[in-house]
Amino acid sequence: MRYMVVIEKGPSSFGAYVPDLPGCIAAAETKEEVLELIQEAIEFHLEGIKEEGAPVPQPHSYSEFVEVHA
Repeated sequence: MRYMVVIEKGPSSFGAYVPDLPGCIAAAETKEEVLELIQEAIEFHLEGIKEEGAPVPQPHSYSEFVEVHA
């Protein structure tokens, strides 16, 4: 499965979250590290969902860029 991950750059770190998995987040000092951590967080999150006997949420989020004149 492929889940969309949103990465946000802060003043001194990066944050990431998965819109299709509420509460699944990660933070790190570099983009590479946050991508590694969010992948681990997704796997951990899905394991917890499965252990609870709940259905695994199917990915449905996607992203698009919109050009504006500013």
